[in-house]
This record gives sequence, C-alpha cells and structure tokens, in this order.
Amino acid sequence: MTFNDVFKNKKPVIGMIHTGSSEKIPMLELAKKEIEIYLQYGIVPLIENYFGSADNCAEVLAWMHTAHPDMVYGVNILGDEQRAFELAHQYGAKFIQIDSVCGHLRPKKELPYVEQLQERREMYDVAVLGGVRFKYQPIASGRTTEEDLVLGKDRCDAVVCTGSGTGMKTPMEKVEQFKATLGDFPVVVGAGVTLETARETMRKSDGMIVGSWFKFGHDANNMVNEAHVRAFMETLVGK
Repeated sequence: MTFNDVFKNKKPVIGMIHTGSSEKIPMLELAKKEIEIYLQYGIVPLIENYFGSADNCAEVLAWMHTAHPDMVYGVNILGDEQRAFELAHQYGAKFIQIDSVCGHLRPKKELPYVEQLQERREMYDVAVLGGVRFKYQPIASGRTTEEDLVLGKDRCDAVVCTGSGTGMKTPMEKVEQFKATLGDFPVVVGAGVTLETARETMRKSDGMIVGSWFKFGHDANNMVNEAHVRAFMETLVGK
C-alpha cells in the first residue's frame, strides 16, 4: 500500500492522538473527543503512545475500528515497530509511522534491520511513514543526508522530516533539501507546523503531522483545542 493509495493523491493533515496524557480525563474518553474533533475538520488521526503505552493505543484503535471503520487512521508505537505493524493489521489502520528508517544505525547493524523491516512491509499491507534525520534520533550512518534519503525512500512510502524536537519548527530549508533530493517521492513535515507556517509547509511538502499546535497552549501535554483546529484548517483553505 503506497502513500497515494492511502491518502487518495491528496496532501493530508495528520493530527496526533497522544494516548496517556496528563489531562484528568480517562484515556479512552479523551482520545474519542480528540478524534471526533479531527474527523469533523478532515484531519487524519495518528494514534501514538507518546505519554502512554502500546496497550493504550490498542484500546483506542479498537474503538476507532468499530466506530469509524471507513476512515483513514494510523499508529506509531515508539520503540516497537513490530507492535505497530501488528496493531495496524489487527485494527484496520492504513499507515504506521516509524521515527527513523535510515541514518540512525551504524553500517554493521543496518543490514539486519533493513531485512527485518522489508519482511514486515511484505507481511503487512500498510503504508510506512519513515523518518530520516528525525527529531531525537541519532545520526550514526556516516553518510550525508542526501545519501540517507536515497536509501531511506526504499524503506518507506513517505519520508518524514522534522526539526530538532517536539513542537519545534521544521526549517523550510530542510524540507526543500528533502524534496530536491527525493523529487516526486512524498515528504511529510512531522513537527513544528503552526498557523503561520501551515500554508507554506503544505505548498512545499506532501502533507503534515500536527501535534502540539492543536493543543491548548500549544503544549503536547494538553488536550486538543477545537478552536485551534478550526483556525488551522481555515487558514489552509484561505478563509
């Protein structure tokens, strides 16, 4: 399954569902509220164990699979790619995110990783959004960014580009570098998109993942604020 198969040749806005946040609302109820807001505005939910656990994600995915089986949604299990593939397959998620598919390993450790990733991609029919030079990931390959991008595009269905941290701006120069190297291959901006940068980001990339900006106070620890979501999406369509 390719990126365009999943998103029907459109540039998606993907919204993070951070399971297990600090909000004083039961985890599943909070996720339901946030997902319903996203779906109302045409945003694709990406369910992640950023504050919680893989089991939290499984609970949310099970609900999503029952309540909205025809919608597109994804999953990211930080530190456990196998579980992400399994949960996507079990609960009908169309894509997974992997924080790094190239550049984070020393060459001698890379071949087993690549072989295992390819086996998983052949086994599970889901698209992979894979990071290169992703936030918080080590750079251990000894190669240039361009070299890792060329190798990385064979390990995923879209490359995800970020800045240095959660909520921190992804430099437009970096997005342009990724697109110049990858050409028509999809590049998704994975962090730091704001109301002010939304239109330029969408113009220069093939989609975006938004987390912190959609939350109260633009803080990843807080719940999704519908007013922020509405303003962001209205900006994209020029209202």
